[in-house]
Amino acid sequence: MAKKNTSIKAQIALTDDPKRRQARSGHFNQESYVTPATLEIIQTAGNRQAVNVPITVFANGHDWSTLLPSQHIEVTGRLAKPTPGDLVAAILLVQGPPRVLTPPSPLQTAAGSLRSGLRAASATLPTDQQGLLPGLVVGDVSRMDPQVSSDLKEAGLSHLNAVSGANLAIVAGAALALSRLIGLSLPVRAVFAAIAMLAFAVVARPSPSVLRALLMGLAAAIALGTGRAKDGLAALSATVLLLVLFAPELARSYGFALSVAATAGILILAPRWRDRLSSPKAEDDTGDQDNTRVPYRFPRWMAEAVAVPVAAQVAVTPILVLMSGQLTPVAVIANLLVAPAVAPATLLGFGAALVAPVWPGGAELLVVPAGYAVGWIIIVARWAVNLPFATVPWPGGLPGLGLLLLAVAVAVPILRRRAWRAVAVTVAGAALVAVLVIRPIVGSWPPKGWLMVMCDVGQGDGLVVAAGPGKGIVVDTGPDPTIMDRCLRRLGVDDVPLLILTHPHADHVNGLPGVLRNRRVGAVVVSPQRTSARAITHLSATLERRGIPEWTASPGTRWRFGPSELAVLGPDPALGEMNGQGEGSAINNSSVVIHVRWRSGSVLLSGDLETEAQDELLRRTAVRADILKTPHHGSNRQSPAFLAAVGARAALISVGADNDYGHPALSTLAVLRRLGAGVYRTDQSGDLAIVEREGRMAVIPRGP
Repeated sequence: MAKKNTSIKAQIALTDDPKRRQARSGHFNQESYVTPATLEIIQTAGNRQAVNVPITVFANGHDWSTLLPSQHIEVTGRLAKPTPGDLVAAILLVQGPPRVLTPPSPLQTAAGSLRSGLRAASATLPTDQQGLLPGLVVGDVSRMDPQVSSDLKEAGLSHLNAVSGANLAIVAGAALALSRLIGLSLPVRAVFAAIAMLAFAVVARPSPSVLRALLMGLAAAIALGTGRAKDGLAALSATVLLLVLFAPELARSYGFALSVAATAGILILAPRWRDRLSSPKAEDDTGDQDNTRVPYRFPRWMAEAVAVPVAAQVAVTPILVLMSGQLTPVAVIANLLVAPAVAPATLLGFGAALVAPVWPGGAELLVVPAGYAVGWIIIVARWAVNLPFATVPWPGGLPGLGLLLLAVAVAVPILRRRAWRAVAVTVAGAALVAVLVIRPIVGSWPPKGWLMVMCDVGQGDGLVVAAGPGKGIVVDTGPDPTIMDRCLRRLGVDDVPLLILTHPHADHVNGLPGVLRNRRVGAVVVSPQRTSARAITHLSATLERRGIPEWTASPGTRWRFGPSELAVLGPDPALGEMNGQGEGSAINNSSVVIHVRWRSGSVLLSGDLETEAQDELLRRTAVRADILKTPHHGSNRQSPAFLAAVGARAALISVGADNDYGHPALSTLAVLRRLGAGVYRTDQSGDLAIVEREGRMAVIPRGP
């Protein structure tokens, strides 16, 4: 049926929480969810069949946000083939709302109540903290700030927004401490810890890392209760064997592999490295010092604090190379800095989840100190990703893994010999100075005295015009809040006196939350032509909640901010919709057109104007400029007369690499070159900065 894309009515049982997907297309999409489920009954025309196979469900609508695991529902949809390698029978694309057949089980009802209680209590925290705390405590990332999630990933801290063995160990340790405090016997303490771990696993949902940690924790509890020593490596091996035997899909799960590798690294490498760091130099019988010891002694607690994250990072690095093709040198430092905050945040957050159903006010009190802990984690992640070479590109897949093994094979003998180690440390120190001091002086970004920067936002537009120290006028926000926020952070912009949204297409406005994040926005200018009522209503509601004024500007309106003078050239509100050849042409042709002038020259920001609007603008006003922001990402809907009239010496094109639209069109590139304009593209050169050099304007690319 999946091969034939058969339409069916089905009864399914949910096996996990529906997870909201981030919208990537459209103007403002309705809520979209994905969830694993078991397909139980298939109904087609005159046929009813009972089955029992795993599937992945894709659906739209807010109704899915309230569903819980174990619920049985009836849906109508279309079957599709799964992604090759996925251990599911089919993908079910649901059409319409679900019909609930059964309530969740009592256990899942209780777990859902605890999770929703923690979400409600966390709502009193700042936006970035209220999303991270439930993610850190119970793996609930439904309100996770995309920027925080991105920072954690790049800083090597992404394990914090998914429940792992560390969370389970913290809960089990707290349970053991409490049971010992009240005087329970050793076997009873073990049972109490096991119950706490089982309850936590149900609330946090049995992800691969939680399952692995739960089985290891139960093995440790049995060893504790019986008074027998526990072999951690043996427990890990037995756990992996059992999980892969009963859940074979884990054999191809990167999350499971990372969890197992990190645990193995902590069990095998961390104790040896801790002992070496905490032991003084030893002398052999000849008086020579043993080179395997460090020349000074760390306190044991400090040695362990260093050894554990380093061992875990070393163990997972080969898997990360296979996954993402990059190394994260900053991860060790970041994990060391956030370690003191993880346990308080976990315990306080879990305590808030427990008391929230019966005492919401008490839960809100508990999340306040937990908020300080997760706030520190957010600060560390933000600092870490801004360090030079926080992530280092590395070949992915098997070639990258082979290169990594070769590097290790070369490095180990060098580091084991004292003389070679001194040379290696000297070279590493020189490289560090070059990266941290010399390179920023020679090739810093942004370039000094920048006038405008076209951010590399992928397929979309996101521009920043200089408005004074720490200030920038933003023209469009791109499709991704994370990317836009990161560009503004690189530029040091924390005050946006004016934000101009040329037209309400997703690739120009969906990055708005990234601009609003931790920044003051004075006012937002939108097109006077209301060509997309739904998108404009959504945008207006967002601005109203934030208390940000929404303006429309007619041709002739002018502003001056710092070195930049802005003038509105279009559209004329007296004109009606200007349709074109495409479905979104009317919206594109309603784009706000801005002429920006500086002492050394000018730029024309033309939004996504197409041929009809370009010709109309040319009839109404002079459009000359030194630099042109090429309309509509360089599409083939360009007026040669308009491009010639602008007379630009340089044309900037904001475009995504390998996009599906064919942007920029070869015909457009040919016209620009024939007119003598130098072409600069974000897909090839990354961010593009306009600067003043010796009284003239120049374009400086940041590099991909």
